[in-house]
Amino acid sequence: MPEQSIRAATTATYAAFIGSGFAFASWASRIPQVRDQLGLDAAGLGLVLLAIAAGSLLALPLSGPVVTRIGSSRTVMSMAVLLGVGLTTAALGSHAGVPPVVIGLFLLGFANGAWDVAMNVQGTVVERRLGKSIMSRFHAGFSLGTVAGALAGAAMVAAHVSVAAHLIGVAVLVVAAVVWQARHFVADHDQAEPAAAGETPRVSALAAWKEPRTLLIGLFVLAFAFTEGVGNDWISVAAIDGHHVSPTLGTLAFAGFLTAMTVGRWFGPGLLDRYGRTPVVRVLALIGIAGVALFVFGPSPAYAYLGTLLWGLGASLGFPVGMSAGGDDPRMAAARVSVIASIGYCAFLGGPPTIGFLGDHVGVLRALIVVAALLTVAVLIATSVRPLPGSGVRQDDTVTKSDRVA
Repeated sequence: MPEQSIRAATTATYAAFIGSGFAFASWASRIPQVRDQLGLDAAGLGLVLLAIAAGSLLALPLSGPVVTRIGSSRTVMSMAVLLGVGLTTAALGSHAGVPPVVIGLFLLGFANGAWDVAMNVQGTVVERRLGKSIMSRFHAGFSLGTVAGALAGAAMVAAHVSVAAHLIGVAVLVVAAVVWQARHFVADHDQAEPAAAGETPRVSALAAWKEPRTLLIGLFVLAFAFTEGVGNDWISVAAIDGHHVSPTLGTLAFAGFLTAMTVGRWFGPGLLDRYGRTPVVRVLALIGIAGVALFVFGPSPAYAYLGTLLWGLGASLGFPVGMSAGGDDPRMAAARVSVIASIGYCAFLGGPPTIGFLGDHVGVLRALIVVAALLTVAVLIATSVRPLPGSGVRQDDTVTKSDRVA
């Protein structure tokens, strides 16, 4: 394949990750204002946010067969348009009442779920054709998009721009940019099992649900997805309500979390190549546990801001490493990524109502201790992401001189 095509596909994949992150963080940055406009308490807000997870969980099991049939390019383009519709509906609905917001967030979640699987599949294709471990950098692109979205959101809050005007503008921008770039994706035929006579893509997807390693990686990703998702949804609210900072500073705490996660993902490939997947993600999970504890129990906002940085750094590599582990065998990558993402996104289903329910009893700040508990589980099962023998990926226990040079 021409080098120019691979470079264009690499740029397009970054665009898909960045656009997804920017759209999501733009919504997340306005959650406190939407909560106030709708008059919701912590539990009510958790139930509204549940609509995003419900849409994603409906889309994710379907994504493997869909991506196999129509390709990652068409999937991302169509889901970008649907996400724009959902974001616009939620934005307008924030001035009308809870039902239209729930509908908009459901569409946003559905689009985001299928988009997520498709862009990760394309990421494994590009990673393999480049011959470089860059998956976490694609996820760093997502985090970069979230940082930009959070900072723009903070600016919109400070400038008193309405939720509707802000989010509709974001929807138009993201749809136009992502649809334009996704045309440059490379074909991902090698991401699925060759179709035997009478075999359908769904058979491969169902087979992946029976693999113990795939299911364990899914649980590992769930722990990190919960860590990341709770940070996205609740850090700004917890900082405002628990540490009594201003709404603008609460949004900046969220931006600090996202910045730390972006840094971890950008520099992660060097650590993974040098030390291996399992040792790196274990250390980061421990850093995340320390960050959550500091954010929750820190005696002043300054300690809480430091905690958000450690929390974001600790959450940085779990999800992309899980996606890479699912793509170790290119023949089953689409099916396995779909299964792993489906399990991982259960965190987004359980996260909002869990924190909301606990928040009504012990306060949102103290409820965040659940994050540390799940990261402890991730430490214990981190061996599940070791590369498959014969996959061409360096094993965790062996570091050769050539690996260090590379």
